[in-house]
Amino acid sequence: MTAKSVMVLGTTSNAGKSWLTTALCRHYARQGLKVAPYKSQNMSNNARVVAGGEIGSAQYFQALAARAVPDVRMNPLLLKPEKDTQSQVVLMGQVNVELSRMQWRGRSASVWPVVAQALDELMAENDVVVIEGAGSPAEINLKSSDIVNMRVAQHARAACLLVTDIDRGGAFAHLYGTWAMLDEAERSLIKGFVLNKFRGDANLLAPGPQMLEDLTGVPTIATLPMWWQHGLPEEDGMFDDRSTAAGKVTKTVAVIAYPRISNLDEFQPLKNVPGVRLKWVRSPSELAGLAAADWIILPGSKATSADLAWLRAQGLDQAIAAHAGRGGAVLGICGGLQMLGEALIDPNSIDGNGPGLGLLPVVTVFDEAKTVRHRQAAFAGLHGPWASLSDVGMKGYEIHHGQTAPHPAMVAAGDAARPVMPEGLAWQNAGGNVLGLYLHGLFEDPHVLQALFGASTPTLDSVFDGLADYVEKHFEPGVLASLITGRR
Repeated sequence: MTAKSVMVLGTTSNAGKSWLTTALCRHYARQGLKVAPYKSQNMSNNARVVAGGEIGSAQYFQALAARAVPDVRMNPLLLKPEKDTQSQVVLMGQVNVELSRMQWRGRSASVWPVVAQALDELMAENDVVVIEGAGSPAEINLKSSDIVNMRVAQHARAACLLVTDIDRGGAFAHLYGTWAMLDEAERSLIKGFVLNKFRGDANLLAPGPQMLEDLTGVPTIATLPMWWQHGLPEEDGMFDDRSTAAGKVTKTVAVIAYPRISNLDEFQPLKNVPGVRLKWVRSPSELAGLAAADWIILPGSKATSADLAWLRAQGLDQAIAAHAGRGGAVLGICGGLQMLGEALIDPNSIDGNGPGLGLLPVVTVFDEAKTVRHRQAAFAGLHGPWASLSDVGMKGYEIHHGQTAPHPAMVAAGDAARPVMPEGLAWQNAGGNVLGLYLHGLFEDPHVLQALFGASTPTLDSVFDGLADYVEKHFEPGVLASLITGRR
């Protein structure tokens, strides 16, 4: 191993590990260093297509921030939750059925050689590897089978930062308790504490940081103010209600947030389009509260049939049908497209059978083979509320088991879905207000944003530079350099 490694650990999930890792990737890349991100195991239904398969979206963005080509080694193990007690296991970019059926602790022992090799290779090829932990390193019930926190830190000899969400309260106790539960050898790797999401007068923190350092020997090296609109997509389950961009609201977009929603990060650009209000909806009452909702979007899902059953149990199926019946615009993406059809057919026990919402005259059959690929395609002529997308090309990606085609009996009866992209990638109903699309990334394409809104949003590159500027401003002088040189 030749690279220096910096690792971001957290006292809890959602403490700020992912965005801080992303910021550090860009910071070190701006120093002229060759940088790669790494997270041995990520549990997320947000995934991106890279050479060799798929990785968690967070590591994909971190790679772009590092000015590196995203690589399956950057997230060698991806767990995609399908139920509370079941996940699809993706190892080195590919679904591994045997590991998916294996008990968790046995799985960890099996995959450690693979994830360690991926890290070793990245360390050999780069100047700096910025590593993200998962959850908390103090989850002592999981310590014996750890492959993502302190075992990785020790393997990489990483300089570790421990970040906590001070907005939740109890930050000093979280930091001290986490530190106290580590072994002495593990504690020696902790080089600094980071207070994240702080609101108020930083002078009021005293004497807390000094008392904490007296107890642990670890300094607090940064207090990061709350920053709501940094522009980086949120991780799983983080629905930011501060989702109205500048200017008078001219369009309200409601996204149905079912339990196994996937690839929610692709809606981040909508938060930055002037005049657009983005709302996450989980009940008919929330949808009714948006009487002026212009669009309803059914996003991707890791468990289409189960999420469709949940949607019906909430009564959202009737609300969506009523909106469509009034001519309201409805968009289904990937799993959302499958839900809009007449039926879900699962001969291979991949996802489950069930009736669809009946808003598009198509049928989806789940195939054992998983489609994972980048695609570039153009819309044909569309009509209705989606007409501005006519002849617009876009770049996106596919991640799905389902294959969708027109319903034969409905075609015979004269009710056929209009294919509006090649190879079954998109379908539109006869009325024109319902559109289904297999390609993820619609709102990330600048041509689409210009066609739909006549607007552009900040580029990802500018977002990454903003994150790096932020940490460079708020970290103690010399700290970021010392993490890779060992000198202050």
